[in-house]
Amino acid sequence: MSGAVGSLGRVSDDAGLFAAGDAGPREGSAPPPVDPSAPLAVRMRPRTLDEVVGQEHLLRANSPLRRLVEGRGGSSVILYGPPGTGKTTLANLVASSSGRHFVALSALSAGVKDVRAVIEDARTRQIHGRRTVLFIDEVHRFSKSQQDALLAAVENGIVLLVAATTENPHFSVIAPLLSRSLIAELQGLDGAGVATVIRRAVADDRGYAGAVEVTDAAVEDIVRLSGGDARRSLTILEAAAGAAEDHVVTPETVELSLDAAPVRYDRDGDQHYDVTSAFIKSIRGSDVDAALHYLARMLVAGEDPRFIARRLMVHASEDIGMADPTALLAASAAAEIVQKVGLPECRLALAQATIHLATAPKSNAVISAIDSAMADVRAGGVGEVPRHLRDGHYAGAKGLGNGVGYKYAHEASAGVVRQQYAPDELVGQDYYCPPGHGHERELGARVAKLRGIIRGKP
Repeated sequence: MSGAVGSLGRVSDDAGLFAAGDAGPREGSAPPPVDPSAPLAVRMRPRTLDEVVGQEHLLRANSPLRRLVEGRGGSSVILYGPPGTGKTTLANLVASSSGRHFVALSALSAGVKDVRAVIEDARTRQIHGRRTVLFIDEVHRFSKSQQDALLAAVENGIVLLVAATTENPHFSVIAPLLSRSLIAELQGLDGAGVATVIRRAVADDRGYAGAVEVTDAAVEDIVRLSGGDARRSLTILEAAAGAAEDHVVTPETVELSLDAAPVRYDRDGDQHYDVTSAFIKSIRGSDVDAALHYLARMLVAGEDPRFIARRLMVHASEDIGMADPTALLAASAAAEIVQKVGLPECRLALAQATIHLATAPKSNAVISAIDSAMADVRAGGVGEVPRHLRDGHYAGAKGLGNGVGYKYAHEASAGVVRQQYAPDELVGQDYYCPPGHGHERELGARVAKLRGIIRGKP
C-alpha cells in the first residue's frame, strides 16, 4: 500500500509485548495464556475490543483500526501515544485475529538480519495464502537501515506492520515508512477511564475477584497518581493491595505504597517539545501559575537547567523586549546562576526569572524589527553606505569623499542631528514600531521625536 499518511487520533502503550531481552522473534496465532502469578497489569490486559477502555476515537464502528483488530483491515499502522494507553493490548488483539500469522520483534534486540528473516518467511507463507502480521515494539529505536529493510515488504503487502512507539513518529520514523502506514495516536485515559480500569481489576476473576475493597477516596488518589496511564494505575493498585490491612485500600495505603506521582516527560522526545512549548506560551500569555507548573514539570523530570535558561533568554527578547528591558537582564542573570550554582539551588533563579517574564508587559517589537530588516536585506534592499558615514581614517579616504560632511552628534545640544544614516533605498523605512504599553509607551514617543530630528521632519 502506498497511500498517504492517515491520521486516526492518538495511541501508545507500554514497555513491550515481549521481554526486552528476547533474542529474536516470537510468533504464534495468539498470545500465550496469562500466568496467574503475572503482574496485575498483565493479567488484566483486555482480551476483546469490548474490554478496551478509552480510544473511542480510534475504535468506532468500521474505523480502520477496528477493522484491523477484527481481522478485516489491510493497512499497516503505527500506534503512537503515552505509556499505558493500549498499544500492546491492540497488538495482542491483532495477533488473535483469525487466519493471520503473528511475529513480534523488539527494537531493543532485533537487527536487520532478524527483519529480513521475518520477511522471507512471510513471503513463503503468502504464497500459501496466509498473511503475516509483524509487530515491532518501540519502533523509534530502529535505525534508519532497519526501517529501510521494512519498506518493500510493507509496500507490497508481504507483511502487515503494526508498530508501537511512545515517540512522535514524524520525528522518529523515516518518511517513506510513514507514507505507507496509518498513524493511530492513542490518548491518555481520562479520570473516569482509569477509575473503570481500577474497579474492574478489583471485581474481575483475573484480578482480586472482590477479595480487596478500594475506597472511593483511594480510587481518586490512584487516578491522580497514574497520570492517565492504565498500566501504572494497576501497578499502584497492586502495591497498595499488598500493603492493605484487612484487605481495604485507603488513601493512606496508597500513600505508603508510592511516594511520588509520575512525570510524563522525555528529554529527547515529543513531551520535551510539548512541555517546552507550553512553558513559553504560558509566559507569553502572562499566566505566571501555568508557567511555574511547566517549569516544575521540567525540573522534576530532570531537564537540563541550562536548556531552560536559554529558552528564558530568548523569550526575554522575543516576547518582551523593550516593553521591559530588565527582563533580558533577569534571564541572563538566571543563566549565570545556573552555570555557577547548579541544581537544586538554581531552581530559585529560574523560578524568579520565570515570574519576572510572565508578569512583564509583552511586546514582539524587537523580533519584528530585526526580522523585517533581515527580510529587506535578503530581498536585495541593501544599497550603498552613504559616503559621509564611510571610514575616513586611511590615507586617500578623504579624496574619495569618505567621511566628508559627517556630523558628530555629541556636538549638538540635544545629542541628535539631522543626517542621513540609511542607504538611499531605505530612507524613511521604519523597522522598530513600539506598541503603546509597558516601557515602550514612553519609548514610542521618544523614537518618533528622534526620527523627526534625524529626518528633518519635526
